[in-house]
Amino acid sequence: MFERSRFKIALAAAATGALVLTAGCAGRGGGNKDTAYVARDVDTLYAAAQDRLNQGRTRQAAALFDEVERQHPYSPWARRAQLMSAFSYYAARDYTKSIQSAQRFLSIHPGNKDAPYAYYLIAICYYEQISDVTRDQKTTEQAKQALTDIMRRYPNTAYASDAKLKIDLVNDHLAGKEMTIGRGYENSGKWLAATLRFRNVVDNFQTTSHAPEALFRLVEGYLALGVPEEAQKAAAVLEHNYPNSKWYDRAYKLMSKNAPENLAAA
Repeated sequence: MFERSRFKIALAAAATGALVLTAGCAGRGGGNKDTAYVARDVDTLYAAAQDRLNQGRTRQAAALFDEVERQHPYSPWARRAQLMSAFSYYAARDYTKSIQSAQRFLSIHPGNKDAPYAYYLIAICYYEQISDVTRDQKTTEQAKQALTDIMRRYPNTAYASDAKLKIDLVNDHLAGKEMTIGRGYENSGKWLAATLRFRNVVDNFQTTSHAPEALFRLVEGYLALGVPEEAQKAAAVLEHNYPNSKWYDRAYKLMSKNAPENLAAA
């Protein structure tokens, strides 16, 4: 559902000082001989990892970058290998290992100049796992938290700019989930539970595309609960913010039919 940001990731990875990272497709197969433990000097091992990555053999690349860190933990290449391992796992769509690698990098090098990229990679891994609104939204919440973290830590970077765009989509997705649940409650006559969901959208996701419908659903819910004054408040907000929307037109007709005295007093 959410488009992968591999091109931006590749550019960002290149900025860390890596070689060409245009091979972003999922890894192809290969024998275990490539990643079996063989003591090698750091230059040879890192070059082999980079070569696998450039060939699109992303899982092998990740394993070899891990070997760089394991065999040469005190080498200057070990730090870069950690980040390249995280990228390689991301390119292979192994999001869990990518997040783990990036988090390990941050735990060892929290103040490194490439830390923003590591945070961004974590956020993108969560972002690309967002599922449709009919499923659990734990990953969506994790994506929102990770994107918010980037904006807070690195507000003046390109990562923050991209995170801001993505968080708008994440909020719209979370609001959509609330609307789906609310409509379900409404259809089964659970009006109080429904209004709580719609109120959450109005209070916490008011800038999303779901806000007009949420206000209309509140009008429906409050009328069904026998509190036309609250329905009128929701209708007034709907009129003020979305006067030309179909949801206001429907709300006006509903109020005219069910609470004309409130409409006349407005």
